[in-house]
Amino acid sequence: MSEIRTGRQRYYTIFSHFYDFFIKIHSGSHGAETRQFLVDAAQTVRGRHIRILDICCGTGSVILAFAKKYPEALVTGYDFSGGMLRKAKQKDGENRVAFVLGDAARLSYADDCFDIVCCSHALYELKGQVRIQALAEMKRVVKPDGLVFIMEHEVPRHPLIKILFHIRMLMMGSSDAREFVEQDLQPYEKLFTKVALSHTPSGKSKLITCQKS
Repeated sequence: MSEIRTGRQRYYTIFSHFYDFFIKIHSGSHGAETRQFLVDAAQTVRGRHIRILDICCGTGSVILAFAKKYPEALVTGYDFSGGMLRKAKQKDGENRVAFVLGDAARLSYADDCFDIVCCSHALYELKGQVRIQALAEMKRVVKPDGLVFIMEHEVPRHPLIKILFHIRMLMMGSSDAREFVEQDLQPYEKLFTKVALSHTPSGKSKLITCQKS
């Protein structure tokens, strides 16, 4: 792992102590809505013992929501920050989730082994080439009839909130984070055969659903 990536790894390990509080302040009452929207989108995938992988899982809120919705599924949270994973494990009182330390651009799984792969509000934080590699890895490990879900922020319309949003992109994302968020489906259509866009009821987030065949 590069020195830059190692530095970001340390940053997120420190940030893990404040992450949930930050998300609560940022998302307000819409956090649970966004997670539920993502989890409900996976209902089209059939089977009781499906395999679900959450990339850049952070402190585990999304993958724990999947575990609750699909009690017989094999659910895995994957992140490169040990601090984030420790916080996630503390939330998993029933030990339902396998939490794995690893790099999103180099997933430690065989081809075609997951029914659902998701990544929620995290791709914009990865640098350009790493982001492309992470998307390619998601495509590689999802089954041919499986789904990849990418949840990202919508660009706010209110002028003041839009300015604050772009400041956050500069502070927390990569140098091209704003450009990536504003591209809509272009990055995904380059990799996946089928791509669809939907929006959360609050309009704060968008969900990109991808199929590789």
